[in-house]
Amino acid sequence: MLIPLSGAERDQLLPKVATGPQFSACWGGPQVLLQRVMISVVGGVVSLLLSQVLGFGSPSGSFWLVTGIVFGLTWLWAPVAVAAQRNGHLRRFSHTALVMAQVGDLFTEERVAQRREDVNAKGRLELVESKRRWLNLELADEDGFLGTLAFPLEQKHQGIRRGDTVCCLAMANRRDFSPVMAFSDAWLPQQNLWVGRYPYLRRDLLVNLCRRQLAAWG
Repeated sequence: MLIPLSGAERDQLLPKVATGPQFSACWGGPQVLLQRVMISVVGGVVSLLLSQVLGFGSPSGSFWLVTGIVFGLTWLWAPVAVAAQRNGHLRRFSHTALVMAQVGDLFTEERVAQRREDVNAKGRLELVESKRRWLNLELADEDGFLGTLAFPLEQKHQGIRRGDTVCCLAMANRRDFSPVMAFSDAWLPQQNLWVGRYPYLRRDLLVNLCRRQLAAWG
């Protein structure tokens, strides 16, 4: 079942600014953090030196002083910016609906997680791919197939079965949601399990909304 939501309801469930879980998800690994710290240090130092040379009281000096502060905080505001960009990916669609569906089918596949060039034993450059297994859930309701929700497979996903209820948001550019263009992360009530590539939603609000719908169904 697809239950259309108003713009205000969507804004509550799918925030513009980064939530705590989104900030953590966009923080990145050690390599990403190191890159951000290097940008902060180098950019901040160079900008502050320029502001000192030009004079803090001059317009140019003030500009480079502000720029240095911005660069210096790159490690902190970068995850917020990345989260806002990801949120905007779903918010750009014209229509949003609450999805109350079932797992019609599920299957796994391998996807390329990273590509990099490396030197082999013969001293030649070669393209090295690292792969990761993904789980695909085909979502369906009483009207038929809705779309596929895909995410990296983890041990906690082993209990998902055909027929399990799935609650999430669907996005589309058409009022009749034909076709569904994207899904948010999803909640599976039977396992009290969240799945997805990224924590798009205010999960407490979605759980409450889905529980009310399930209670109304009896």
